[in-house]
Amino acid sequence: MKPVSRELVQEFILMTLGTALVSLGVYFFKFPNNFSMGGVSGLAVLLGKLLPQLSPSTFNTIINLLFLLLGFLLLDKNFGFRTVYCSILYAALVQLFELLWPLTAPLTDQLMLELLFAVILPAIGSAILFNVGASSGGTDIAAMILKKYSGMDVGRALLISDVAIAAAALVVFNVQAGLCSLLGLALKSALVDSAIESFNRRKAFFIITSHPEAVCDYVTHTLERGATLWQAQGAYTHETHHVVLTVLSRGQAVMLRRQLKAVDPQAFLIVANSSEIFGKGFLRA
Repeated sequence: MKPVSRELVQEFILMTLGTALVSLGVYFFKFPNNFSMGGVSGLAVLLGKLLPQLSPSTFNTIINLLFLLLGFLLLDKNFGFRTVYCSILYAALVQLFELLWPLTAPLTDQLMLELLFAVILPAIGSAILFNVGASSGGTDIAAMILKKYSGMDVGRALLISDVAIAAAALVVFNVQAGLCSLLGLALKSALVDSAIESFNRRKAFFIITSHPEAVCDYVTHTLERGATLWQAQGAYTHETHHVVLTVLSRGQAVMLRRQLKAVDPQAFLIVANSSEIFGKGFLRA
């Protein structure tokens, strides 16, 4: 039997953590405050009000499982493994929270505090899931299906549907719930993008040095990262120099800068932030 890789275990833990954060934010902060900030959870909030025979948690589970079934039938197996797990866990956690902690009112009387947690928890959870190529299901599955089978602008279509769901709270509930839903949708969109970039942010180093052996040895053996070395010529002096390119984490970047001060204080260093680095040791292409 093939042993489970460390990378797979890490991804499993991250998928569980991300799904748990989304579930906490949705059940404890979105549902009791009637925040319909787009997506399946927002639609569940509206349906829970219009059809009170079923709770928002139940509608959330039903819609997610329907999307999951469509995705499993229309998309590839890699989609199935990751998203089936996250979707089922998400639905199960929301239902479990409703069973263990039934809520008839918000946890606090601080509306903005509730809104912040309704935005931050799902946003960070979603960013974690996107970062490992997973999803909690719902409209993310709809986006994958539309992208595969149509030529329409999927991002714009989903944005319009999310805004419509959020704005519907103005009619179904009241102005306060509607405005908070629209504000929360805008904040979540910005926060998810920011969180994904932060998780993936690395430091790209361009080092012009006269001691390439010492620099490359430190990068490859001490930091255990790859490096690319090429020869260059100074435009003014026409002296021969060497350029070392490497990509490091933020902690490794600090260590390399300290090492450069010791082995080559005259080195010319360019450091660039990047959140889209594909290859061994970084994101999958």
